[in-house]
Amino acid sequence: MHWILLRGLTREQAHWGEFPQLLADAFPGQKFHPVDLPGTGVHFNDPCPDSIGAIREKVRHSVRHIPGPYSLLALSMGGMVALDWAQHAAEGEIQNLVLINTSSGFSAPWRRMKPGAWPRIARLLSRRELFHREADILRLSCNGPVSLDTMKHWYRIQRQRPVSFRNAYAQLKAAAAFRPQPDRPVPDALLLASRGDRIVHWKCSEVLEQRWQWTLKVHPTAGHDLPLDDPEWIVRQMESWLPR
Repeated sequence: MHWILLRGLTREQAHWGEFPQLLADAFPGQKFHPVDLPGTGVHFNDPCPDSIGAIREKVRHSVRHIPGPYSLLALSMGGMVALDWAQHAAEGEIQNLVLINTSSGFSAPWRRMKPGAWPRIARLLSRRELFHREADILRLSCNGPVSLDTMKHWYRIQRQRPVSFRNAYAQLKAAAAFRPQPDRPVPDALLLASRGDRIVHWKCSEVLEQRWQWTLKVHPTAGHDLPLDDPEWIVRQMESWLPR
């Protein structure tokens, strides 16, 4: 089985850190492919569309060399792209769907982006000094301690493959406007949410659970970047859910 891993707003595959290798060790025989959204990572020089549907098509095109069917594991805005992909996929194209701290137009705007996060994000976007900006992003998205090495790693990513203001704005516009289709795309999906998320309210995942009778697991303390705060917890939830 080939898994496609998608990250969130203005983040790229390098931001996963050691998480893909952790997954590969936990699930031998399955292949995990971190894939960049348009405007980030290997595509940082390319323009990003301003709708989730158009971003989804760019992602599908970029993985055409990977044989299907696919399983999708996606965080935040990447979860919107994954959900939209599942809703537009051919029958059997998507085998498993794992969405982490994502949101959609089914939830109220003040839950999709907590009011307290807005001023902090505005300040982050206005910061010119890259190291401190990336460090502040980590402090906002993680509840656990963040090492200096991780801060330096994220700084190097932004120095090497900077996300332009235009692409960041296009992604933000796409995420804000995203509303899924009403029909359930797969019989079950694993929804992972963080009760301590200071950016997206965990009840955005609960809305999807209640609408489509999917499986929801809530971490009691982690922040928005659950794969950084507690990657082993994600693996345990997947180990329990996948044999279904």
